[in-house]
Amino acid sequence: MENSAATPQATPYQVPAQTRVGHVHLQVTDIDKALGFYRDILGFTVMQRFGNQVAFISAGGYHHHIGLNTWNSLGGPPARKQGAGLYHTAILYATRAELAGALRQVAAANYPITGSADHGVSEAIYLDDPDGNGVELYWDRPREQWPLAPDGGVQMYTRALDLNALLAER
Repeated sequence: MENSAATPQATPYQVPAQTRVGHVHLQVTDIDKALGFYRDILGFTVMQRFGNQVAFISAGGYHHHIGLNTWNSLGGPPARKQGAGLYHTAILYATRAELAGALRQVAAANYPITGSADHGVSEAIYLDDPDGNGVELYWDRPREQWPLAPDGGVQMYTRALDLNALLAER
């Protein structure tokens, strides 16, 4: 008979703390239309392009933060809002002022915003790209400002974000 009390419990694997999500690759219906949003409005740089099939874009010269392809979607319908799939791509800005600059750019392009929120740990602006893929533009507050639950865990929330105050940020 096996003595289960003497059997050590294995520690579940945890992804290393320094791990980061490197990039997202989106199916789009038209590369030029997608670049009109990601390059011309959000300000990403095209790092490489292969005709109307794929474009790799980035911030700061990285090989790519976002891949855009039409391999299975050229001329197809927009992204579904119901069912399984990508909810949104989140683009993290280093400071509140940088997020404000992105909001000013979106507003100057008269591009529709679908929502905004103060989550306690972050402030976020939501919109959809031309293919209906959700996009979140956000910045994280410093960790020492994050709201905490009584047990010490992070306690996020969703409250109204004052867009005028954000736009005034320099």
